Amino acid sequence: MLAMNFRGPRQIRLDRNKPEPEIKHPYDAIVRVTRSLVCGSDLHLYHGRVPDTRVGMTFGHEFTGIIEEVGSGVQKLNVGDHVLVPFNVACGTCPHCKQELYGNCNESNPQATAVGGFFGYAHTGGGYDGGQAEYVRVPYADVSPTKIPKGMDLENAVLLTDVVPTGYQAAEQGGIQKGDTVVVFGAGPVGLMAARFAWFFGATRVIVIDHVEYRLEFARKFSFAEAYNYRDMKDPVLFVKKATDYFGADVCIDAVGCDASGSALQDLTGKGLLLQAGSATALHWAINSVKKGGIVSIIGVYGPPWNLAPIGSLMNKGITLRANQASVKRLLPKLIDHIMSGRINPKEIITHRLPLEEVSDAYRMFSSKLDHIIKPLLIPPRAHAA
Repeated sequence: MLAMNFRGPRQIRLDRNKPEPEIKHPYDAIVRVTRSLVCGSDLHLYHGRVPDTRVGMTFGHEFTGIIEEVGSGVQKLNVGDHVLVPFNVACGTCPHCKQELYGNCNESNPQATAVGGFFGYAHTGGGYDGGQAEYVRVPYADVSPTKIPKGMDLENAVLLTDVVPTGYQAAEQGGIQKGDTVVVFGAGPVGLMAARFAWFFGATRVIVIDHVEYRLEFARKFSFAEAYNYRDMKDPVLFVKKATDYFGADVCIDAVGCDASGSALQDLTGKGLLLQAGSATALHWAINSVKKGGIVSIIGVYGPPWNLAPIGSLMNKGITLRANQASVKRLLPKLIDHIMSGRINPKEIITHRLPLEEVSDAYRMFSSKLDHIIKPLLIPPRAHAA
């Protein structure tokens, strides 16, 4: 089959002869991919920021597909069902899954102490091949895969596998109250969604900070937010303080993670010398920009083992820090309702639609922010039946 193939940092190839996946366990399903996406989190892998990203791996944790085969233990899915597959690989029965912490499943990635299993996200995420391919093996098929509701646009469905719930959880974790000022660091797809959903929770002012002008313009139109370029500021923290009568924002959201730019020290230690797990610039700005007693929500990805973070400011300001991988399955019912009721049309963020055969170009464009790209969609050649 055709599949994206990781050959090393900034080296993506198309493998035309990758073996098709097979049923390995009674609760597996084989899914023929109909749509997949390239995520900003994939760029962390592409840039070499995530440990144990092995040559030959297929990325892609956002995909929809048609059930081609099921194991003998699968009860809820049938061959021919068209499903969206959340990025969490979750068993559904461990203590964490029972708390609906599907991103922290204890069984899908048993050798990790922090994180559960993810599709297409290095061996730190369990080593599962992902959906930037024609076929995917989906473990625990009765747990997370969800039949796409009748009448839902397929492009909206694929965005429900990660970007939409991740943006929603970013806002939810912020504990946003009516009247709050919310600052989102990062105008990538997740930051755009977080800013848009901040209004759903009652925010009366939403500010997005980034350094790419076309993304800032997109934030103004899609997220209805104020949007500012930090390169036009002497200090983003001081800017936020001035914009909030020197109190600070009620909620700050770090939607960037380890690929953040804006600090020479963080870039050198986190991206150049790899002395820490990526650059924590956005995290610094969020902690120092939020008000005393405010909330910082981290949804941007940080890899192990550690980062330079201002823990003293966190403690002395009495800040609440909330962070996790999105629990997609928990959020799907309300997000499906938001989409089907017309409150949000997530596919508006998809700017580029490419055949799977052009996956290396998709990564190059997305990484280099070419052609005003916001979110690239991949269409496998065997998706025609959808």
